[in-house]
Amino acid sequence: MKLNKRQLSEFEKEGWIFLPDVFSQREINILMKEVPKIFAMQRKEVWREKNRESVRTAFAAHKYNQAFRALAAHPRLIEPVMQLVNGPVYMHQFKINGKAAFDGDVWQWHQDYGTWARDDLMPEPRAMNIALFLDEVSEFNGPLMFIPRSHKAGVIEAGHDTLTTSYPLWTLDKETVTRLSKEGGMVAPRGKPGSLLMFHSNLVHASPGNISPWDRTIVYLSLCHVDNHIRQFKREEWIAHRDFTPIKPLSDNCLLKLSKSEV
Repeated sequence: MKLNKRQLSEFEKEGWIFLPDVFSQREINILMKEVPKIFAMQRKEVWREKNRESVRTAFAAHKYNQAFRALAAHPRLIEPVMQLVNGPVYMHQFKINGKAAFDGDVWQWHQDYGTWARDDLMPEPRAMNIALFLDEVSEFNGPLMFIPRSHKAGVIEAGHDTLTTSYPLWTLDKETVTRLSKEGGMVAPRGKPGSLLMFHSNLVHASPGNISPWDRTIVYLSLCHVDNHIRQFKREEWIAHRDFTPIKPLSDNCLLKLSKSEV
């Protein structure tokens, strides 16, 4: 799947694009069948909220689940990112964020590349996120919030917040977020399962807690140009991967080809 000139221009200007109906409901059903199995696992990759029950994020599911292994090399995810970073990519991080109904906690204001640069010594922001909605994302269940054009500000000074949630994060202060939002505004893309969000690794973003009765599950692939791989390995391998092999996209029907026995 390739982006057209309008989409490429929009990404360059705004730092993000939204693509509805990229995956079919049948494909989403194959993935969603696996989510409860993954979230029930008692393994270090499955990170829980402070209540120690609800899953905050399941890292590296493509390493231990066949359906998500296929998704991690899906051409509808890999090819447009290769187009934007102008070359082959490897998987820097893979996660299923499971902002659970009533219990899903906030993700504070941050830039992803800020963390990748500070914790992993990724040389440049030649990396980005592509996110697939597995549930419908509405104004009620903790949608992602972006500050458009904030990716043009470069890497912004941040503090290491280890207290607010169960997951440590390099976060931006209130004054910075206020200033940037006055300049770029704020958006919260919403859509049906099967929709895609693509956003620059320096785009400032966050999400509120989910106090609605509806789950909000999103899969994130953080893809990096192979020449731009990380240089520091202090974080766990399942958080910041160390296999810099270029991803070879599978066939477009790779999810549909999975038999019940394989998933």
